[in-house]
Amino acid sequence: MERPWSITGLWVVGLVGCLSVCIEGLGVNWGTMATHKLPPDTVVKMLKDNGIKKVKLFDAEDSTMGALVGSDIEVMVAIPNDQLAVMNNYNRAKQWVQRNVTRYLFNGGVNIKYAAVGNEPFLTSYNGSFLNITLPALQNIQNALNEAGVGDSIKATVPLNADVYNSPQTSPYPSAGRFRSDISDLMTQIVQFLSKNNAPFTINIYPFLSLYGNDNFPFDYAFFDGVSQPVVDSNGIQYTNVFDANFDTLVSALKAAGYDNMPIIVGEVGWPTDGDKNANVGNAYRFYNGLLPRLAANKGTPLRPGNIEVYLFGILDEDAKSIAPGNFERHWGIYRYDGQPKFAIDLSGLGQNKLLVPAQNVEYLPNRWCMFNPNAKDLSKLADNINFACTFSDCTSLGYGSSCNTLDANGNASYAFNMYFQVQNQNPSACNFQGLAMITTQNISQGNCNFPIEIVSSSSWRSSPVISVFITLFMFLLL
Repeated sequence: MERPWSITGLWVVGLVGCLSVCIEGLGVNWGTMATHKLPPDTVVKMLKDNGIKKVKLFDAEDSTMGALVGSDIEVMVAIPNDQLAVMNNYNRAKQWVQRNVTRYLFNGGVNIKYAAVGNEPFLTSYNGSFLNITLPALQNIQNALNEAGVGDSIKATVPLNADVYNSPQTSPYPSAGRFRSDISDLMTQIVQFLSKNNAPFTINIYPFLSLYGNDNFPFDYAFFDGVSQPVVDSNGIQYTNVFDANFDTLVSALKAAGYDNMPIIVGEVGWPTDGDKNANVGNAYRFYNGLLPRLAANKGTPLRPGNIEVYLFGILDEDAKSIAPGNFERHWGIYRYDGQPKFAIDLSGLGQNKLLVPAQNVEYLPNRWCMFNPNAKDLSKLADNINFACTFSDCTSLGYGSSCNTLDANGNASYAFNMYFQVQNQNPSACNFQGLAMITTQNISQGNCNFPIEIVSSSSWRSSPVISVFITLFMFLLL
């Protein structure tokens, strides 16, 4: 089948990214908030083909866990934030551990290493919703793991955003790192419990976000290939990148709390490739091409030299993620939605520029696109129909600074219509838009703007009865 989109060279099959020489401690995040998901077995094979030996999940969904059986990939399962309150009941915590952990621990089962309790629950944007329930949930899950006899090998941890301590933006000196004043006591209690159970502190660090919305942030400081003016700490240590500075701010905060030797996992770090003026393939390549060799060299940071356990964020783009933080949220993958690499990076960190191994045997929908009908007469409801299409599909590539930002008005309409058409599995009725659209078999991609064709997937957004009600209501309002 003709491929709907490609970058020269990235379709070569059989090239191996790193196989057995991947960076020690390197893992990836596997998010599944997509309208059309790659089959879990396909993703697991892709992980193995690339020598990726660690994966961090955001739930413990049966099909994902089933695909990981026998893979020997080290797994961090997770409890979403909306389940934290339930985990304050110890019996429910024990049930969760039984269902999502111990039942997979048979010979040749799933190699579970961590249980993530929540995900960045103390973000200031949550307005304290999870402040009182995260620690009890953490305690109950770890105690349930202990009671089940697996607590020595499986540790509960809480992946936290770097906003739990003062950041290099608010305090440029990592040595002055302290936990955020409003949660200082709570963070100290969490750290004490983690330490008691020999569990790691998990932190998500995003140099990209230092640039996002802050034009005054020194651009090169977000990368690893040098800055003209390093930040010199009060202790004389020079910092040439924000990742090191952010990590060491946490090291200092832990030291101030009395736990300077606590192990730290970087639960998420990466760079998006669309959805913002700084989110593109070039910057992502620059970021990873600096990060991976550092990890391979076990260089660590000035205050914590040596190996760092790191999970890249993420493995795949997710077109159904919330864009409340920004349009870039749907474009963090080192692979596209269909498991095809976005750029050449060497996961061994050895500078060989080997290609990532793509997902194999991916099945696409037919080569059909939905485009603006140039013969349409009544354009009075064009804006309403574009808004409808973008409400129920992903139009983030049309935003300012994004890959499709240069399309003309008709191109914008075609992009929106096609994204909805693909989400709806190319149902002909999904390419009408009150006579404003038509189906074509010619690829209507323009320049760097890709008009994608969806993959065949057992998961279909339109199958949700809730979504169907919203779509029906929206269409009624357009009439």
